Amino acid sequence: MNIAGMGWRFFLLVGILSGLAGLMIFRIAPLCGRFPQYFKHFCTTRVTMKYLTQDEAQKIDQELFNEYSFSVDQLMELAGLSVAVALTKAYPRGPSHPNVLVCSGPGNNGGDGLVAARHLKMFGYNPKIYYPKKSEKQLFKNLVTQCEKMDIPFIPELPSSSQINEQYRLVVDAIFGFSFKGNARPPFGDALSTLKDVNIPVCSVDIPSGWHVEDGNPDGIQPDFLISLTAPKLCAKHFRGTFHFLGGRFVPESLAQKYNLSLPDYPETEPCMLLTE
Repeated sequence: MNIAGMGWRFFLLVGILSGLAGLMIFRIAPLCGRFPQYFKHFCTTRVTMKYLTQDEAQKIDQELFNEYSFSVDQLMELAGLSVAVALTKAYPRGPSHPNVLVCSGPGNNGGDGLVAARHLKMFGYNPKIYYPKKSEKQLFKNLVTQCEKMDIPFIPELPSSSQINEQYRLVVDAIFGFSFKGNARPPFGDALSTLKDVNIPVCSVDIPSGWHVEDGNPDGIQPDFLISLTAPKLCAKHFRGTFHFLGGRFVPESLAQKYNLSLPDYPETEPCMLLTE
């Protein structure tokens, strides 16, 4: 038996396997961002990433506006785009133009939903918007006009849960964000009850509507998809759905360091990324 010959073959095999493993890691990283439904279990992120309290989330928002001179419409556009891109990754449309029901509330979370609807339309989906309490602020009027000019219909009444199951592929929950406290008032209380009963995926923007920002809500809606904007809020620890994305790629490094956010590195030029435990 030629021990020396076996030795060099062994080390050659180890080198080849190590190279292949490195290549796979290098290749899988961008695939996590592009095809999360297939590569979810290979995708990782920093376990030290900070989950925000309601107060911290509000302070970060105010600093973005006051110290870094971002405008509301800037952040809303970036957030809504990241929502739409994440949805296309989690639920690819394929050759069809699937119907998407976007439920928007009266505040900035609802504005994120309006922006997401516009981008989903551009991406080949067929959104319809339930927006029962339209804001009188010019920013929101502009968003409504943009959607209307793109032939995105606004529906006056929320369909029943069975009708939603029949007519739509997924629902975007953009009703309440991290400023929400207390109980949902009409018509949103009834809307949340309806969304709780649907069987198709419910996709929540930043916070599952009706959840406590820090404690969650085991009796509320249980979304299949959650996209945390800026950084996850503490309630995201109670999320048990399939897809948890991070979006809103606009946090300056100095601000991230100040609040010890430990945000993961986004893949390439992606506006969002899949998070896994």
